Amino acid sequence: MKSTHRKVKTKLRLRGNRLLVRQLQFALDLTILVGAFVLAYLLRFDFAIPRQEIFRGLIQLPFVVLIQFAMLFITGVYTFIWRYVGMAEMKAFLGAALWSALPLIALRVWLPEEFQQWRTPLSVILIDTFLAFGGVLGVRLMRRSLYEQDQKQHKVTPFSSNNGHKRPVLLIGAGRAGMLAAKEIQNRGDSDMRIVGFVDDDPNKQRAVIHGIKVLGVTQDLPRLVRELGINHVVISIAQASRQDFRRILDTCEQIPVKVQIIPAFYEILQGRLNISRIRDVEIEDLLGREPVHLDEEGVRRFVTGKTVMITGAGGSIGSELGRQLAQFEPSCLLLVDRSEFGLFNIDRGLRETWPKLSLMTLVADVGDRERMRSIFSTYRPQVVIHAAAHKHVPMMEFNSGEAVKNNVLATRALGDLAGESGVDVFVLISTDKAVRPTSIMGATKRVAELIVQDLNRRFATRYVAVRFGNVIGSAGSVIPVFREQILKGGPVTVTHKDMMRYFMTIPEAAQLVLQAGAIGQGGEIFILNMGEPVRILDLAEDTITLSGLKPYEDIDIVFTGLRPGEKLFEELETDEDHVVKTRHPKIFIGKIAAYPKGKVHEALERLMLFAKDGEKRELCRYLNGLLPEARLDEGTGEAAIIPAEVNEERPLEEALP
Repeated sequence: MKSTHRKVKTKLRLRGNRLLVRQLQFALDLTILVGAFVLAYLLRFDFAIPRQEIFRGLIQLPFVVLIQFAMLFITGVYTFIWRYVGMAEMKAFLGAALWSALPLIALRVWLPEEFQQWRTPLSVILIDTFLAFGGVLGVRLMRRSLYEQDQKQHKVTPFSSNNGHKRPVLLIGAGRAGMLAAKEIQNRGDSDMRIVGFVDDDPNKQRAVIHGIKVLGVTQDLPRLVRELGINHVVISIAQASRQDFRRILDTCEQIPVKVQIIPAFYEILQGRLNISRIRDVEIEDLLGREPVHLDEEGVRRFVTGKTVMITGAGGSIGSELGRQLAQFEPSCLLLVDRSEFGLFNIDRGLRETWPKLSLMTLVADVGDRERMRSIFSTYRPQVVIHAAAHKHVPMMEFNSGEAVKNNVLATRALGDLAGESGVDVFVLISTDKAVRPTSIMGATKRVAELIVQDLNRRFATRYVAVRFGNVIGSAGSVIPVFREQILKGGPVTVTHKDMMRYFMTIPEAAQLVLQAGAIGQGGEIFILNMGEPVRILDLAEDTITLSGLKPYEDIDIVFTGLRPGEKLFEELETDEDHVVKTRHPKIFIGKIAAYPKGKVHEALERLMLFAKDGEKRELCRYLNGLLPEARLDEGTGEAAIIPAEVNEERPLEEALP
């Protein structure tokens, strides 16, 4: 209780101090503006102002100062944090000066002679504008300079190293991110880092000096620089480094060796600010080199703002991230549906802490329970449904084929029917790249779910779309958490095959693109996300070990376990021009995938319901291979299939129906 009271008192004191500083700034600015106007008149008349001009100046003074002061407010000068001032702030400041001078010039030019007392001499206007805004700006720059000098003074704080000496650090990257990092570190007296130089591969930056710090060489010079300068710490300060750039830098640093950290806050860099507390160790996600998603925020806002949005599978990795992304677009109500109470508890708690005003309903429900879901639809009337609930683990579904059919196929059909009957605006199915030429029960059932969505789009006014993408790095059940757990146990790290490759994207990227696809969908599309280049799983394993501070094959061994049932060696997305149509978003395509013939989906579902009940995998695989001409499911050999890339893509399916 005492601690809380003390915190409140501290906050109130700080708020009072800030208010006092602002009031003093107002008073100082007014003094400068008044003084500048008086000095402008004195300079205009060589310090011998005629009596009639003194009278005219006294009349004009309040009017001129009021305009100038108002323009400082309107252009946002009093909202600037002068530690982070850049070109945008300087443009606003110059705008304030220009807009304050224009009305005075207009009065001088257009007012007739009988209003002489309001016609300020042009020379006074120009001199006054220069002096007034030069003085206001000069005070701020002087204050900033004094602050920076004070911060540069050596301080021993809880954040400094014990002996008071700062660590020498090299910054890799002398672009905007590097400049901001250097500036922030220099200005922070409590930082335990001392920048000794930049390293940058741009030949135009060699020997350049940025904020008093010299560019010492290129990344190939790192071993020499580390040796000569006694460096044991480098920070990667590149806003958008490609996977190849990261790989090259890390390989070089690994040979030295030095501690490598990264500045990840890309959006802070775009806004011209950066907090050095965000500097962290390099993570495996950084090595993917995924570019940030540029959302059509207005389109997504029209899609969800003010609407009731339901997310199924909301306790999972993708579902929970969808909840976090949606919250910022202010839906009228967010319905989180999952049968895992633990997953729902975590996302519910996180959203309520971050978005306390968000209308949120957490509903424990099995999406396959038609009556429970019917009750939810009738009670909450969702307008947008994002169906992320599914069984996704490939090998596990090979041994639980009936459950895969129930959850991935039958539940999708039941939920889609309810959405159409309830008048939902948009229904989005989260699909997978494993639906392309499926070799697994999981992939085949998700492909059937896509066909269901296309069929529902013909039957109801609701817009039904599906979104396909590959693996999401860091999600529950993905390889990275498994690798990290194996490393913590001392190894070995298990990889199924040395040549296995997968497409990866980050969880936030996947969620953002799902929302974007939902916003642009007209109905019936199967959207395919641009996953970039595939990544070799063995490389991920080696990188995860290296980033843990260990050496692959020496400290932690890697063993190959062989392909498991249903697994492919290479996944496919088919984003070439023969298989997709471009959309207005560069990372989203529409697959040229034929819909199932009208009226045939119901017939197929009747058969699949029987397989879901008896759980006979061999017969199910045989049926799915006939239902989906592109499928290559194992019908009883017990071996994983390696499918060549030449197999035909999805095509019209009339002839495949039993």
